[in-house]
Amino acid sequence: MKTTRQVNSHTLSIRILAFSAIALLNSCAQVQSQTSQQIKIDGSSTVYPITDAIAKDFQKTQGAKVAITVEFSGTGGGFRKFCAGETDISNSSRPIRPEEMEACNKAGIRYYELPIAFDALTVVVNPKNSWAKDITVAELKKLWEPAAQGKITKWNQIRTSWPNQPINLYGAGKDSGTFDYFTEATVGEAKASRTDYTASEDDNVLVQGVTKDPNALGYFGLSYYEANPTQLKALGIDNGQGSVMPTREAVEKAQYKPLTRPLFIYVSYSAAQTKSEVRDFVEFYMEKAPTLVNSVGYIPLPKDGYQLIYNNFYKGKVGTVFNGEAQLDLTIGELLRQQAKF
Repeated sequence: MKTTRQVNSHTLSIRILAFSAIALLNSCAQVQSQTSQQIKIDGSSTVYPITDAIAKDFQKTQGAKVAITVEFSGTGGGFRKFCAGETDISNSSRPIRPEEMEACNKAGIRYYELPIAFDALTVVVNPKNSWAKDITVAELKKLWEPAAQGKITKWNQIRTSWPNQPINLYGAGKDSGTFDYFTEATVGEAKASRTDYTASEDDNVLVQGVTKDPNALGYFGLSYYEANPTQLKALGIDNGQGSVMPTREAVEKAQYKPLTRPLFIYVSYSAAQTKSEVRDFVEFYMEKAPTLVNSVGYIPLPKDGYQLIYNNFYKGKVGTVFNGEAQLDLTIGELLRQQAKF
């Protein structure tokens, strides 16, 4: 029979072994934390599917050496973090705005502006909607301008041939670059919009809203429509020259106006200079973008376009070619000509 002293001694030995094991695990975790390099990305939910797909592929090539986090708080929310030095890369569905440029400048944050795709901003309704097949830019303005709040609430107020039924709106939140671009393209002024609608920086929330509401009308990036083609119905956009559906061909031929727009990543100059994993990731991004951009529902640039943009990155060309303004109806060719002069 074991004595009480022997039992206590045995228990003490077990405890010592347990504490040693915990200490060893903590030590290993600290070493892994010290050796694992971090890349932090935030910003646009529109650009998120592209960057997230590329980040996952890049992660497979790096194993535990690099830890990448890709989040979305909207283009505006992403720039606030980026200009505070909290992230290495900011996804953006519009060019950086003057106030964001100023915030980055004050914080000493220099950046590369890298266009990575084009988007056909898509206006959608519920598939049970049997009356709407297209909508004009003038009708979108009438529906979304601030003066419409509380007044334009029925479908037949937009077009008299449409039914006398409620129209329920779903759109981007105020921190979204999609909100900025859509309001400027349709209403004529960025951020000018009625506020009595379901708003979110998460496009999946808007998709779910429209799919469950037969009287819904909403807008978001093309990829979210292409991921749900049986649950959503896209409307053609008529800017006075006939209705055009949001397609890759229409964007490439500069026919889908004024809701065609470039998408970007903004890369911290400091991060790119001091963190080899950020430079490797950008190079990987430019290499894989032509295939992955297309696979997630957006319009890729020509392959030589990505090479041109990467060359600008490699040569250290920081800043923006947009001077804080979105350029409506910008074509892929015009964008690449701007980059060539950068």
